[in-house]
Amino acid sequence: MRAPLTPGRPAELLELGAIEDPHPIFSRVREASALSRVGETGVHMVATWESVLEVLGRETDFSANLTGVLVRDADGEPSVFDLPPVDGARVIATADEPRHGVHRRILKPGMSASRFAKLEPAIRGWAREIIADWLGSGGGDFAPISEILPCRVIGHLLGLPEDDLDQHRAWAMMGGEILAGDVSPSKLQGLAAATAPMAQYLGRHLAAAAQGAEPSPGDSLMSRLAAGVDSGEISASEATGIAIVMFGAGGESTTSLIGSAVRLLAENPELADQLRADPARVPRFVEEAVRLEPPFKFHYRAVRRECELEGYALVPGDRLMLLWASANRDPAIFSAPDEIDLNRKHPKHHLSFGRGAHFCLGEQIARLETRVMIEEILASTGRISLDPDHPPVHARSIFVRRLEKLPIVIDS
Repeated sequence: MRAPLTPGRPAELLELGAIEDPHPIFSRVREASALSRVGETGVHMVATWESVLEVLGRETDFSANLTGVLVRDADGEPSVFDLPPVDGARVIATADEPRHGVHRRILKPGMSASRFAKLEPAIRGWAREIIADWLGSGGGDFAPISEILPCRVIGHLLGLPEDDLDQHRAWAMMGGEILAGDVSPSKLQGLAAATAPMAQYLGRHLAAAAQGAEPSPGDSLMSRLAAGVDSGEISASEATGIAIVMFGAGGESTTSLIGSAVRLLAENPELADQLRADPARVPRFVEEAVRLEPPFKFHYRAVRRECELEGYALVPGDRLMLLWASANRDPAIFSAPDEIDLNRKHPKHHLSFGRGAHFCLGEQIARLETRVMIEEILASTGRISLDPDHPPVHARSIFVRRLEKLPIVIDS
């Protein structure tokens, strides 16, 4: 038996209304079935908490390899754009075992809680510097401001020159474009052309790290990748691919979280006042922000072999969309799932950073950056609100939940 068609129109998921507010669609899909097929694409949305967890526990059936993406065809209908295997592309989030475990083992010592704790004073100083002009101007578009801190932090962790921050920002923000739902052969060529200079740049810094000639020798993620290449654990193309992924994972995703958190506070002045009065509750707010608005709304899994999920038959070539954004609002798991609740018994009980073997390596630094930015904004303002004449605008992507425009009005 096959999964039912998507409740509503299959193309609805790719339209602008769903980009700005996907949650009504996710709710409808979740209520209809744990598994829903997107038209005739062979792509299935996995919408409930329990069904997502089941997929994550069955890697023998479901591969993390990114083999194709859902896109709009020339008629605006959903289709699948097949991605050819590319050397060095299946790394970290899109790698299966045993390679995935090798990649994590190389990076993990450089992503420790102790290292991040030592970095907090620098991150706080950077945050104050970044928002100073924005605060002084009485607000304005926060979206470009939200990009700076994550890109500075990921550049620092990788051991890249601070003078290249503007280039790092450009590369980080294009990380999710291939999954945005708007990929054509011509656009894919453009993305490949844009990615080539990034790969060359990172390749040069990988070589410099191998020679101990980078800005932070021995302490950076690039040094660890270079050591992995030297030991034969990974290839140079894998190392470069991992560094490329780090830009998107560390840059665009945390940018998305910071922007969503600021928007939620601008929409909830009473909540912002509560947090100003009791800053110790900011970490709980960050958890609610990331639960309600995961930076990545889903990740793909590819069906490896004939199998069943939730009673529905799947075949090789089918693909699953693990809807973190839907599972995080599953009423079977969360009371008042669409509301901010700073008193949840288990505030970190959500799937925004994944679960199991693929749990996000950078979740601690993402939380830290977001907390610090929120603390600094709240401490420096009496009230922030959305600009009534200029509503927020999200990046046109079915994958990433990033604000491209977030006009904010500040009352001191």
